[in-house]
Amino acid sequence: MYLPSFRLDDKLAVVTGGTKGIGRAIALAFAEAGADVIIIARNEEQLLVVKKEVEGLGRKAFTIARDIVEVDAIKEEVDAIRKDRPIDVWVNNAGMNIRSEAEKVTEMEWEQIINTNLKSAFFLSQYAGSVMKKEKRGKIINISSVGGHVALKTGVVYAMTKSALIQMTKNLALEWGEDQINVNAIGPWYFPTSLTERLLEDEDYVEAILDRTPLNRIGELKELTGAAVFLASEAGNYMTGQTLFVDGGMTIYGF
Repeated sequence: MYLPSFRLDDKLAVVTGGTKGIGRAIALAFAEAGADVIIIARNEEQLLVVKKEVEGLGRKAFTIARDIVEVDAIKEEVDAIRKDRPIDVWVNNAGMNIRSEAEKVTEMEWEQIINTNLKSAFFLSQYAGSVMKKEKRGKIINISSVGGHVALKTGVVYAMTKSALIQMTKNLALEWGEDQINVNAIGPWYFPTSLTERLLEDEDYVEAILDRTPLNRIGELKELTGAAVFLASEAGNYMTGQTLFVDGGMTIYGF
């Protein structure tokens, strides 16, 4: 067989920030590929909506209504849900941005962004890795950004966290490779999400984005989920430490 499996049948996947935008799209794509999904987010009402969507695809869905910074509580609840079942895939998607100019960033903004985007991703990866090591297999996927690779006017602290996620991905892949744990990242450009909704209503802003996007359009979420399913499935077994930029060509742009 030369075509590897892109299926996730009977796998257990965890998606943080899984009720909106990229996280929701990935959770539903995993369910469509055959996985059961644990969805973590703050809003219980939104969690129940996505839970029903996953179940509508014929898979089991479990919800954890927690702020992503509540790492210890999340670990306990994931353990209670999975019992002795292994975690096959863990997606660190939850994130936030405060678009302050560098000289206006406050210490409170710094801590909020760092804790949400980076600290939680590291310590939840640490937990997922410890579970996966016992099985000698597993997939961790970090949702970074093109803002972690090139300089953008999107908020310096946000960009720092996304760059750090790319480096964290490399280091964890190196440390955990002998345990057959694949750690990769995805770097999106602009997709319709709650973080980009207001920006994409600005025609001048969109025009500036498209001027730097060779495909000359905003991405659709279904064009991002394929990368996530690939990295989570057997098809991605020999990829680790990499960041896939799903960006319409933005990161190759030059003058």
